[in-house]
Formats: sequence, C-alpha cells, structure tokens
Amino acid sequence: MPAEKVRVAILDDHQSIIDGYLYRLSHTSEIEVVGTATHGEELEPLLDSHRVDVLLLDLSVRTSQENHNPFPILHIIPRLLQKYSNLSVLVISMFAEPGLMRSLIEAGASGYILKDDQAAFRELGNVVLSIAQGGIFFSKKAHSLYMQMDGQNGNEPLTPRQLEVLSLCAAYPDASTYDLAQMMTISNSTVRNLLSSVYLRLGVHSRTAAVEKARDMGLVTPRPPSFAA
Repeated sequence: MPAEKVRVAILDDHQSIIDGYLYRLSHTSEIEVVGTATHGEELEPLLDSHRVDVLLLDLSVRTSQENHNPFPILHIIPRLLQKYSNLSVLVISMFAEPGLMRSLIEAGASGYILKDDQAAFRELGNVVLSIAQGGIFFSKKAHSLYMQMDGQNGNEPLTPRQLEVLSLCAAYPDASTYDLAQMMTISNSTVRNLLSSVYLRLGVHSRTAAVEKARDMGLVTPRPPSFAA
C-alpha cells in the first residue's frame, strides 16, 4: 500500500509565486498540494476543508478582498496550531528581520525561508518533507540573521526545559508531538517551540539530529552499551 502523501496548502497574494511553489513541489511525488489562498481570511476555511500537514505562509498577504491591512500572522499561527494539531507552518517571506523571525518561531512556525534564497527553493520539496516529519528549516541567510540577533554560537548551554524535551526525545524516539506534550504536561505548540529553539541552537534540522548532537556534546544520557546474549 503506498505511503500517505504529505498534504500542503499555500497562502500567498501573488499567483505567480503560488505557481512557482506548485512547480517546485510537483517534482516530489510524496507531496500533494490540496489548496491555495490569496487572502488571509480564506485560510481557515481552506484548512477546515482539507487535512493539511504543512502550510506555506507568506507574511504580507492582505486580510481580505475588502480589508487591505496585513493579515495578523503572529496572532493566527498559535490559534491554527492549537486547532489543527497535525499542522506545521513554513514561513516564506521577503522580510529579513531577525526580530520578526524570532517572534514567528516563538509563535510556533517550523521554518523561515527568504524569497531570494534560490538554493532553498530548489530543495523546497525536501524542506517540506522534513518539516512534515517534525523538523525545522531556516534558509542560510535567515539562520545567520537569527543567530546573530540571538547572540548564540551554537555551543551555549540549553535551558532546563530544552534539555528535558531532548531527553524525552532520546528515550522515546517515536513519540509524537502530542505524546511529548502529554508527558511534559504542556501544550503541543509549546513542545513545537521548544524543539524549534533546540534545533536552532544546535544547528540541526530534525529531532534525530538534535538528539545525536546533544549526545556528542554530553548534554543527554548516552545510549546504553549493547550486551551480547
């Protein structure tokens, strides 16, 4: 039986850009684009109509045909993640503002690609698949700007809460975000935020890579030795 495809929705106010995403994603057979929208107020009806795994989200869309003010993305993302527990959000924007990137990650976004980063767009299908599996992705310039603002060099200590979620990921590698949230008695979105901050600090894109790097750094319990029967 074929594996279930990753379902993608797109919110962008330029049809030519949407067409570009459709072209890039069409080369990845594991992905199905289930819907697109050009105004913010069209987004929730779209998500209600289709199960969506990854949302490609532009920051500068208008709220509606009548309301040309920008859609309140920072307000909407946490609400969407709470309502649609399987959803991950990849922001694609022209805005190279580190403070905005940080706010979006804290709101629960799983990645940030700058629209002029052609290398990231060439790998858009792989990026979407990684995010659907719980990973995080920053295009090279976006990551550099974010880390510059954060004042991190990738080797500073993690917070106790970040180490807690990493230790759970090491102990239960197949646990879902929901499972981790239940074990930590926090919300799904808080777990996403913790994992995103861990990935950024360690310079990795996935849960498995984060655990391996944390083990190499001596931050979480190493694997127990194998004993011969």
